Amino acid sequence: MAQRLSAMDIVKMFEEDSRARKRLAELLVSEPDVRLAIINAVLREVATKQDIEKLSTAFKQDLEKLRNEFEQDIEKLRTEFRQEIEKLRNEFKQDLDRVRNELRQDMEKLENGLRNEFRQEISRLENRIDRVEERVGRLEDRVGGVEQRLSRLEGRMDLLIKVFIGFSVPTLTAVIGILLKMLFKP
Repeated sequence: MAQRLSAMDIVKMFEEDSRARKRLAELLVSEPDVRLAIINAVLREVATKQDIEKLSTAFKQDLEKLRNEFEQDIEKLRTEFRQEIEKLRNEFKQDLDRVRNELRQDMEKLENGLRNEFRQEISRLENRIDRVEERVGRLEDRVGGVEQRLSRLEGRMDLLIKVFIGFSVPTLTAVIGILLKMLFKP
């Protein structure tokens, strides 16, 4: 009685016997119809030179489009960054001017108060000293507030400088030069 072989058994036998696999391939290739069917199937899977050229052209177009979009995004970021720098510079200048005026006014008030106190009678010297100490305490509170505002401004400027350095060191150098010139300009 002949043993029945399943398709899986036949495949396993071909996997184990390389000579049998080669002989089967030779038999299949020697048949013109089978050979033609194999060639047509393989050709359907192979990319043509035109396909590659189309892909290359499409890739180049996509790359150019991405490059243009990237350049536009970079330019937009630069513009926004410049505007933000200008805004912060104006805010800093306004805050600095306001602080200078407040300090000048406070100093004028203090000076006027001291002049008036020296003109008063010597018998009221202890009362005047107490009032001066109160004024100095208020001035210290104001100066503390000014220091806090300056501290916040310094924090903003530190963040701005770090971001600015990350994007463009040459531009940062130019802006710092301009800011220093503006700050120290008489």
